[in-house]
Amino acid sequence: MDWLHVVVLALIQGISEFLPVSSSAHLILPSQLLGWPDQGLAFDVAVHVGTLLAVLIAFRHQVWTIARGWLAQVFKRRASEEARIGWAVIIATLPAGIIGFLADDLISVWARSGLVIATTTIIFGLLLWWADARGERRLAMAQLGWKSALLIGLAQALALIPGTSRSGITITAALMLGFTRQSAAQFSFLISIPLILAAGLFKGIELAGSGSDAHWRAIGVGVLLSFVSAFICIRLFLAALDRIGMLPFVIYRLALGLLLLLLLL
Repeated sequence: MDWLHVVVLALIQGISEFLPVSSSAHLILPSQLLGWPDQGLAFDVAVHVGTLLAVLIAFRHQVWTIARGWLAQVFKRRASEEARIGWAVIIATLPAGIIGFLADDLISVWARSGLVIATTTIIFGLLLWWADARGERRLAMAQLGWKSALLIGLAQALALIPGTSRSGITITAALMLGFTRQSAAQFSFLISIPLILAAGLFKGIELAGSGSDAHWRAIGVGVLLSFVSAFICIRLFLAALDRIGMLPFVIYRLALGLLLLLLLL
């Protein structure tokens, strides 16, 4: 990989991972539209590690209290709000984890095309706009039950299709269920942690078995840039969310989808 590719792709991953615009779509597009070579498995692992570190540090207090509350309920039968959120994170993670494991090859072959990305970018962008405009936005994350968590988790499984956006579809589902923007976004970020961790471990095992000769300086730069850009993006997104809403991201998705359709068709 050229250093320009390393920098651009790491920044794309860091910025788009937690915004409702689809990081997987943006990582596929440079190779399809600009003719860039595939970044390779090692680099994918690196940028996922960077974004995982970013969300863990950004939500370190919530992660610690949720984990402590969940462990207290499991081992000491001590119920708490934190334990309930911990169970909700687990429930919301299962559908995407199971479907991703079973259908990974099928999705890789049939769904990673520019036309699929353009279509899902537009469709799920419009759905995000509808959920933000129609949602009651009255429920806090503390009111999250297992049924809502499961529905959000089932929605998250749709993000296995490039262009859908994992954060976009989970925020959409939470808004449709009546949660506030902040609660929807924060829960979306929390349930990204086990999925990014699982994806990183899966890719890491695959990488170890492939005997890849990784370019370690490029890997290090990828981790650093994706971490810094993702951390800044999380902070700015949460700070501006209630003020700007989802409309800017909807407009961006529609513009991107239409541009892709013009280029492809």
